[in-house]
Amino acid sequence: QKDKKYQVASLLTTITEDYERVSLHGVRRIMVEKQARSLDIPIHEVLIPKSCSTEEYGARMKAALEKFKQDGIEAVAFGDIFLEEVRKYREENLAKAGMKGVFPIWGRDSAELVGSFIASGFQSIVTCIDSKVLDKKFLGRKLDKDFIAELPPDIDPSGENGEFHTFVYDGPIFKQGIGFHRGKSVLRESFYFLDLIPEEEY
Repeated sequence: QKDKKYQVASLLTTITEDYERVSLHGVRRIMVEKQARSLDIPIHEVLIPKSCSTEEYGARMKAALEKFKQDGIEAVAFGDIFLEEVRKYREENLAKAGMKGVFPIWGRDSAELVGSFIASGFQSIVTCIDSKVLDKKFLGRKLDKDFIAELPPDIDPSGENGEFHTFVYDGPIFKQGIGFHRGKSVLRESFYFLDLIPEEEY
C-alpha cells in the first residue's frame, strides 16, 4: 500500500472448502475475513477442494483472475522472496489471464525482512510448522526476536521454504487487533496446525 503506483483493490486467498480454512496455513476462514475488515480492504476467496490437483487449482484461480481483469485489475502482488520456480509459476498463470505479477519484497534478505516486520510493530503467531524440519515447540509461538534466534541455522527466518506459516493479528496498518484464543493442535501428514478460535466463539 505504500507504493503510490498501485492501488490495492482486494486481497486474494484460497480456502479449502472441506475445512473452511485457509489452504496450507490452516487458519479459519472467519479469521482472514476479520483481517480484511481490520485492514479495510475487500477479500476474494477462491474455494478449492482438499487434495486439490494442480489442474483444478489452476482452473479455479484462472477464473478468479479473469474476473479481476474484467473489473480493471491489471496486476497481482505476492510476498515471495527468492523461490524462482514459484515466481515463474505465478507469472505464467497471470500471463494467461492477461495480468502481471508484482513482487515488492523479491530479493530482500530474509533475516533483515523479518527483523523489519517485527520492528515495525506487526504481531503474528505461528499457526503451522513442517514437523520434518521444526520441533512442535515452535507451533503457537509469537513471531518475535526470540523465535527467530531459536530457529535451527538451516531454517529460513521468514519461513520462505514452507518451514512455518503465520497469522498476522495486529500491526500499524490494522484498524484494530484481531482477538483469538489458542485451540487444539492437529498433525496432518507432516504438518502441525494450531487452531485459532475467534474471541467471540471462545
